[in-house]
Amino acid sequence: MALFAAVVEAGSLTAAAERLALSKSAVSKALVAQEARLAAKLLQRTTRRQSLTEVGTAYYEHCRRVLLEAGEARRAVDRLHAQPVGVLRITAPISFGSEHLSRHMPELLKRYPGMQVDLQLSDRLVDLAEEGYDLAIRVTDKPDPLLVARALAPIRWVVCASPAYLAQHGTPMQPSDLAGHACLTYPALTPGGAWPFLLQGQSWQQPVSGPLRMNNSLALLLAALGGLGVVRLPSFAASGQLADGSLRPLLQDYAVPPQTALAVYLPNRYLSPKVRACVDFLRERLGNGGRPYWDHWLDETGK
Repeated sequence: MALFAAVVEAGSLTAAAERLALSKSAVSKALVAQEARLAAKLLQRTTRRQSLTEVGTAYYEHCRRVLLEAGEARRAVDRLHAQPVGVLRITAPISFGSEHLSRHMPELLKRYPGMQVDLQLSDRLVDLAEEGYDLAIRVTDKPDPLLVARALAPIRWVVCASPAYLAQHGTPMQPSDLAGHACLTYPALTPGGAWPFLLQGQSWQQPVSGPLRMNNSLALLLAALGGLGVVRLPSFAASGQLADGSLRPLLQDYAVPPQTALAVYLPNRYLSPKVRACVDFLRERLGNGGRPYWDHWLDETGK
């Protein structure tokens, strides 16, 4: 179609061949093949001039519109690959997304006004390809090997309780002491009903139980602030309370190595600028894989 349009617009096979950097015979053969496929004569050609047939005129008008649309499509792709624009679909855990991602979205969108963000918060493990997400934020120490992962920040888990609870029930000094305490748990993050610890460099699972189980860290935080029991939380969910003393960290000498907040996305040779821009921005804001701003409470405890 592009070759036929070039012949029409150039006015001759010779001129079209020069414009397309082809031989005249190659252009002629291609034109004859196109007429054969259409079973219609498109051009009347003599040694002195060429003119469109009625069919050729109608066909050329369609070709021209198609080629204009193709050009617009290519330019749209070029624009999308030149700068961060369009809708970016992100999935993230509820607590981390509401506490930290949401607070940075205004600055991200101010920096890249051509972008829009569709941020969906869920603790469910989302299938990026099947559900059409560009990017996922995940807190884990076992990233999916089929996805590209970039570290945003370490995630420290803290066993803690309110001063009122500790004053009434005592302070656990080692993991085994938790057997005598009311522990507030997140079932999906408490496999086998136990919390992990390191004892003399060895992994240890301490069974825990208590009066309340919930599937949200922020809800567990409120219950712990109410003096209901001991809780194990990611520090990003409780940093303010750990800093102001309304929750006290426990068993820090037995803490397990931190997990990592990761930005993960599907492997793509041509990574979208909007995904790259968002990941780089979040790394910049959350600590570039180093100590994040929400762990300022550690300065108070000396850990």
